[in-house]
Amino acid sequence: MADILEEIINYKKREVEQFKKECSPTVIHIQVENFVTKTPPSLKEALLASDTGIIAELKRMSPSKGWINKDCNTAQIPIDYENAGAAAVSILTDRKFFGGSHAFMTTAMKRGIHVPMLYKNFVIDEYQLFQARRCGAAAVLLIAACLTKEQCRSLISAAHSLKLEVLLELHSESELEYCDLDADVIGINNRNLGTFTTDIENSFRLAEQLPADAVKVSESGIAKPESIRRLRQAGFKGFLIGETFMSTENPGQALKQFIARL
Repeated sequence: MADILEEIINYKKREVEQFKKECSPTVIHIQVENFVTKTPPSLKEALLASDTGIIAELKRMSPSKGWINKDCNTAQIPIDYENAGAAAVSILTDRKFFGGSHAFMTTAMKRGIHVPMLYKNFVIDEYQLFQARRCGAAAVLLIAACLTKEQCRSLISAAHSLKLEVLLELHSESELEYCDLDADVIGINNRNLGTFTTDIENSFRLAEQLPADAVKVSESGIAKPESIRRLRQAGFKGFLIGETFMSTENPGQALKQFIARL
């Protein structure tokens, strides 16, 4: 399989430039300044306080598997996740590769969701942080594999100035140097972003090399409550799960049943 991450980033650069033509940076800055005044809930604190630590994800498709749940009720799922006991909700906003939309997050905000929402996209430009803030995000994903360390440092600073927390995603030992940046939460993605294959053992391999005080999140490939029990023993506080719930007819109910088995 071709390197999917490279394809996504190349497309994302063109997409962001198109967004800027449709709504200039000056305009979106004003929109955020005028309409977004409340400090959103803290993802970090939500994970530390939660009995489950589950970040339940709204994910309709993936580059490797195609459609997972094309016709799902995108307006209802985030609310159902919250009601089922999710510590936070992750929403894919990339349209081309994941079938996402900013509207999914905006709708959840308007419906009064209380748990933190994670803006899940491939963020390479400060402009996207304003998009995230505008649609109600509490935190934003930054992927080390997409950014130089200096780019990442700059985006973390910009995110914090917008009252957004940062979930910094790592994949390998070579990215551990990013840990000294001021991210709020550190995630280990068990999915190889080049091939999109998953291996949950990646979290265990990297866990002991992360800072002792880091709030750790394991992402992808978590399908059984037993996996969460093992990950907790390795020091993880958060568990990002999407396909396990989204591949069912009722993702919110699937989450509720999963939590009952924990």
